[in-house]
Amino acid sequence: MGKLKQLLPLADKSAIRHCLDAIRWAGIGSVTVVLGPGHEIVRKEISGYPVRIAVNEKEGSEMAESVRAGLASLPSVAGVLVCLADHPLVSGDTLGTIVETHIRRPDRIVIPSYHGRRGHPCLFPADAARRVFSGMNLRQIIAADPSRVEYVEVDDEGVVLDMDTEEDYRVMLKKFGG
Repeated sequence: MGKLKQLLPLADKSAIRHCLDAIRWAGIGSVTVVLGPGHEIVRKEISGYPVRIAVNEKEGSEMAESVRAGLASLPSVAGVLVCLADHPLVSGDTLGTIVETHIRRPDRIVIPSYHGRRGHPCLFPADAARRVFSGMNLRQIIAADPSRVEYVEVDDEGVVLDMDTEEDYRVMLKKFGG
């Protein structure tokens, strides 16, 4: 998009603050934010949040590189919820549903869906997430063992709405009401 999507405003706050507020609302306590190029301005934007910061220095890299950076900074965990700042309309309720599904089925890769469309964020058991260190990306990890995937239907269009283009952002602003 040519802009730091994390800082795009949605009504009263930035996209990344919407994401972090939903994560906090869902009761997720241990949060690592992976920052890329322009990380100092984003770090300043989230300075009041109780998060661990990791940095992906590889400009233009795939999402898997950010996951590697985040995982490398984590203590031992049971699961990894990969939230994307360009999906800021995902509700705290949806995040809670994903986490609850993981608690019931800790061996599963949990993927939300909205009207049958796969979305984000996805929750990976730690052993599955760590496969990124073998060179796999998240899609490859999911495809490698489809019997391990648990789709959870949610009534939250935010899981399929992202901000990859200016038009996407305009659509999101309309849906958000601002």
